Amino acid sequence: MKLINIGFGSLVSAERVVAVVGPDSAPIKRMIQESRERGMLIDATYGRKTASIFVMDSDHVILSALPPEKFGARASDAEGRE
Repeated sequence: MKLINIGFGSLVSAERVVAVVGPDSAPIKRMIQESRERGMLIDATYGRKTASIFVMDSDHVILSALPPEKFGARASDAEGRE
């Protein structure tokens, strides 16, 4: 299993990530609110401003304080370590 560091010691499974998006658009904000109401939101920002949103295949939504640009390189690094 490949893991991606999403900041502050938190890790997610690279195989389960569907998308990594920014938090600025209205549809993403609605998705966060709906996930919170259903109990499917995981906040891994440790009190910092949300910079990226992970959408998982399990319907969970994970908030991270690191920008989405950081994860493209991390995901490709995880793939190269097979």
